[in-house]
This record gives sequence, C-alpha cells and structure tokens, in this order.
Amino acid sequence: MTGAAFATLLLIALMMGANHVAARIAFNHGADVATAVVFRSGVTTVVLVALLAVQGVRISFGTRHKQVLPVIGLLIGIQSLCLYSAVARLPVALALLAFNTYPIWTAFWAAVVYRQKPERAMLLAMPVILFGLALALDVFGAASGLGASGQWSRIGAGVGFALAAAGTFGLALVLTQHEAGDIDGRVRTATTMAMAALVALATVASQGGFHLPDAPAGWAGLLALTFLYGTAFTIMFTVLPRLGVVGNSAIMNVEPVFALVLAWLVLGQAIAAIQVVGAVVVVGAVMLLGMRKR
Repeated sequence: MTGAAFATLLLIALMMGANHVAARIAFNHGADVATAVVFRSGVTTVVLVALLAVQGVRISFGTRHKQVLPVIGLLIGIQSLCLYSAVARLPVALALLAFNTYPIWTAFWAAVVYRQKPERAMLLAMPVILFGLALALDVFGAASGLGASGQWSRIGAGVGFALAAAGTFGLALVLTQHEAGDIDGRVRTATTMAMAALVALATVASQGGFHLPDAPAGWAGLLALTFLYGTAFTIMFTVLPRLGVVGNSAIMNVEPVFALVLAWLVLGQAIAAIQVVGAVVVVGAVMLLGMRKR
C-alpha cells in the first residue's frame, strides 16, 4: 500500500469518527436520530448520484438485484438508526467498539444463511474481541464503581442498539457479498444510501416530523456530521479506486480510536485506563482479521 493510500484511509477513518462525535453534539442539542440519518444519508445520496452521472456510470439491475438491493438498503437503514441511537446513549468510542463486533456477526450470518463454516482465524479472534469489549464496556462496573447492575442500567440500552447495528450490518455484508457482489460498487453504495434515507424518513414521519436542533451548537453538529459523512464517502468513491484500494480496508477500523480522542477533546468524554486497554484489544483484533491473507 502506498503512502498516499494509507494516508487517505486514515483520513476517512478520522472523518467517520468525527462524524459520530458531531452527531452526539447534535443529539445533545435537540436533534433526534432519525432526523440526523435523513440529513446524512439524503445529502450523501445526492452527491453520489451526481458523481455517477458525471462519471457516466451505466446502471443496470437484474431480477435478483432488484429483489436483494431493497433488503440490503433496509438493513443499512436500520443499522444507521441503531448506531446513532447507541452514540446518543453511550460514550462515542464505546458505541463504535460495540459496533466493531460486526465481523463476528458476519461469520454468524454466513453460517446461518449460506452454511459457510467460519474460518479458523475468525474462531480464534471471536473470544479476543469479546474479551476486549467486556473490558471496554466495564461490564462488571469495577471501573465505574457502580457494580454490574448499576453499570448495565446505565449502558444496557446503548449496548443493545450498538449490537443491533452490528448484527444488521453483518447480515447486509453477507447478502452483498453473495447476492450483489457483481454490481458496480458505486451504484450499490448510492442505492444503499438512498434506501437508508427512505427508512429514516419513514421513521421521521412515524414520529410526527423532524426534530431539529434547538441551539446553534446542535445545528453545527448536524451540518458537520452531514459534511463529514458525505465527504468521506465521496473520497471513497473518487480517490480510493484510483489508488487501487478497496473501501473496507482494515486500517479504517481505527475509527473508534479517533473517536475516543475526539470525544475526549470535544465532548469531555473520558474512560478508565482498563477500558482503553479493552478498546485497543478490540481494534487490534478486528484489524488483524481484516489484514489476514485469504
């Protein structure tokens, strides 16, 4: 991997981590999850469709694609709502770490849906990831001093949303690989973003309308998360292919580390030293999985 490619991947991870910190600012000032997802996914869809038009990409779907793409889009829409719901309830880095269990979910869904036996590397990594996550979440409440019941009453809902996001994302990845892998990645991403925006819009409608920020800081957070997410995806669209790098490179799994630092600097969110150790374990294990030779 060239230096330019490595730097670009780190930039994308930084922007994605910053996007979640900006989202927490928006949530702290009146915006709700569905509103944020509509803004983020809607604007990103418009940008991606414009890029497809400029690049002259031919769009063609077979019968199987027409059946599976809406399902994948629905899953990503649910994943987006769940992950932002976790970010609204947990320290940002912990929400992303819990979400980073998605490789385990991917192996699970591949086994359930397609009867694929998990790789040995995945079986070895699973307990390591779960151990690191247990440390990061302080599941027994030792670092917080709250005890297990007190800690889970505080983090339980957020962890549930993060794991739901990981589970739906893992299933979306498996379906994409097996049912939609032959679609141009740019077209697939634009379609998925459009569906995610529609899912969020339906959620907004069911809640009686948009819940917009009630303070300038909230608007800044909403605009920042939209800009950061859209820009990161635009870079993935336009720059990474030229550098010969796939968009889901393992190095981008350092996103929770960037989020940990940014959340501490911007939001004042701090976690205990043992939780940082857990975070490093999770990120390291997921990165090693991503970089393994197949």
